Amino acid sequence: MRRPGLWWRGKSTPAKVETYTRWSFHFFSVVEVTAFGLPTFGLVKAEFAVWLFLAVGGHALLCAVTASRALDWTRGTRDQPVRLLVGLGVVSGLLATAAIGIAEHGPGGEDTENATSSLFIGVLVFGAGTIALGVRNRRRVPAIVFGSAVGAGVVAFSLGSAGPASLGMALAVLLAGGFSAFTSLFSVWLLAAVYELDAARETRTRLAVAEERLRFGRDLHDVMGRNLAVIALKSELAVQLARRERPEAVEQMIEVQRIAHESQREVREVVRGYREADLGVELSGAQGVLTAAGVDCTVTGSAAGLPPAVQSALGWVVREATTNVLRHGDARRCHVSLEPKGNHVVLTVENDGVDNDGVGDDGVRRVAGDPSGVSPPERGQKPGGGTGLAGLRERLAAVAGTLEAGPVDGDLFRVVAEVPLPPASSSSNLLSSSSSSSSSSSSSSSSSSSSVPRSVSEEVTP
Repeated sequence: MRRPGLWWRGKSTPAKVETYTRWSFHFFSVVEVTAFGLPTFGLVKAEFAVWLFLAVGGHALLCAVTASRALDWTRGTRDQPVRLLVGLGVVSGLLATAAIGIAEHGPGGEDTENATSSLFIGVLVFGAGTIALGVRNRRRVPAIVFGSAVGAGVVAFSLGSAGPASLGMALAVLLAGGFSAFTSLFSVWLLAAVYELDAARETRTRLAVAEERLRFGRDLHDVMGRNLAVIALKSELAVQLARRERPEAVEQMIEVQRIAHESQREVREVVRGYREADLGVELSGAQGVLTAAGVDCTVTGSAAGLPPAVQSALGWVVREATTNVLRHGDARRCHVSLEPKGNHVVLTVENDGVDNDGVGDDGVRRVAGDPSGVSPPERGQKPGGGTGLAGLRERLAAVAGTLEAGPVDGDLFRVVAEVPLPPASSSSNLLSSSSSSSSSSSSSSSSSSSSVPRSVSEEVTP
């Protein structure tokens, strides 16, 4: 059996607000019984007190049920409880009439009159506030409150109350009933706003995923677009040369074969996700996405000067951790720090809103940093899975890095990636060699793509 604290922390923010709202209206029923039902035992005779207490208790119970069904209706899980609303209005009117009748014509003295008069006002006030929850057109709520106040004054005056007393009861019902109805409407509005904000946050998350898919599509287009154009042109050239029995056709087809193999390799890199990631871009992107999702995100440290391989590995850690902050838990704050420690660079991503007890009903410990929610050792995930924490560990292992992830004090979850830095000379050589190879590759690609149309025009044209 789950502990109450774990049950509460396991709810999302909208579910917590809904639970709080529902139990608030249930508590209002307790307030009605306590404030207007129990005092009757000390003010009126026992036989009248029992009946009045039972009447108030029944009215409070009917208010609680109506409020619950009305909230279900506002959430779209039930039809509008029209019968309950009408029944509550009728019961409230009858009970209020009986109370004012006892006050004016029943046995007892001034104490009885005070008790029943307050009961008269309380029943109408709680009834009007509960009915406001189930009204479709919110503009009708003031009419309901005003009608209750006018009806209270008319009934009180017709049953023998003095004019000033009847007017005072009407004003009391108007003010208290208006406050009760406003509280109900505000609670419904707040609940709907919380759910809308949560839906907007989910939409932002889906848009982030869609943007990542578009980025993947752009990368695939960049890789394949030029190469396919070159293959098409060289194949056309080879066909024209073969028709003229020129030996250069073989060379062109060998080049087509080379480009095809190169395209296969580049597509595998795109699909597996091993293209270089810019750590600086990932850090700024993570801050922007989390801030847009309502998470207070701070980023410290700079990626300037880090080797490309280290930036790529840590960039994937930032991307994966950001996705998990959005998809798991209920984070309000997130801190990302990048700092050197000796001959290592340490990336730390820490967020709150995580249930550290995290043991589900199936006995498996949940980890918010893993998209599946289950830690790799307990899942028995084999290396090479390429997802979640296991995939990050594989990427970091390629640069001799390590990854630690898990809950810490309070409701925090921390991901720490540590990567050793190569010596300064090696790092400089690595950067220069990477830049030169990238430049040569770009030059050869551009020359290849630009030379093809020229060869076609020179050799194919008769």
